[in-house]
Amino acid sequence: MGSKPTQYRSAAEALLRRFRRDGDLPRVHPLVDVCNALSLAFALPVAVFDLAGVVGHLEVRPAEGGEEHVGFSGEVERAEPGEVIFADADRHAHARRWTFRQSRRSTVGPDTRDVLIVAEGLHPTAAADVPAPIDALATTVAGVWGAPRPRAVLTAAAPRFEIRP
Repeated sequence: MGSKPTQYRSAAEALLRRFRRDGDLPRVHPLVDVCNALSLAFALPVAVFDLAGVVGHLEVRPAEGGEEHVGFSGEVERAEPGEVIFADADRHAHARRWTFRQSRRSTVGPDTRDVLIVAEGLHPTAAADVPAPIDALATTVAGVWGAPRPRAVLTAAAPRFEIRP
C-alpha cells in the first residue's frame, strides 16, 4: 500500500487492539457491530457504507489528490495523491488507505436503508480468506434482516460489481 503499517493501522487491527485492551467492543449500530465482530473473528477489515451518502458510483482508485474526506469527528481532510481511496462521483473520499479510515459522509445510522459491505484482503491468501467472512455475514444478515443482495469477490481480473436499485 505504501503506508507505514504502525502509522496507519487497519480497522481490523485497531479493533483487535481495542478488544485486547478493553475486553469489549463499542456498540455502534447492529449491522456495524456484526461487521466488527466478523472483522475480529477473521482478522480482516470489514467496512459498511451507507449508500445514501454516496453520490453516483463508488470506486476504489488511487487519489488524484484533494478529494474531501470527512472524519468521524467532523474534521475535513484531503486525500494525498496516490493513496487508495473509495471515491464517489463528486470526488468525496468515503474511505482512505483502502478501508482503513472511513468517512462520516457514509456512516451507518438509525435511518440507514441501503449499505455496501466490503471485506478486504491484500495478503497472498486473500482470495481464499475473504469469502469466509462474506459467507458468515450473508448468513447473519439473512437471519436478522432478510436475504442480502448479490455479492461478489473482486480481483484484478474481475474489478467491477454493479449494484442495481
